[in-house]
Amino acid sequence: MGDRVECHSGFTYAERPLALTWRGMRYEVAAVEAQWRIPGGTRFRVRTAAGARFELLYVELYDEWRVHPLEPAADESRPPASP
Repeated sequence: MGDRVECHSGFTYAERPLALTWRGMRYEVAAVEAQWRIPGGTRFRVRTAAGARFELLYVELYDEWRVHPLEPAADESRPPASP
């Protein structure tokens, strides 16, 4: 299964990401820090409500999203607790 991004679509598809799924966890987008067009798609740098940062790429030719983590959420960066 590919990366999953929920987005707002008004005049065009994928105008603004609202949430994404990464490693089986759903993250709501708290802020779009940057957005820019590239040949064949759109990139977004987002911060989630959990504090993680991701770069999202929507590839128009394949009608698919690619999710690249930049910074994990605070609860993901801690080492697992010892038993």
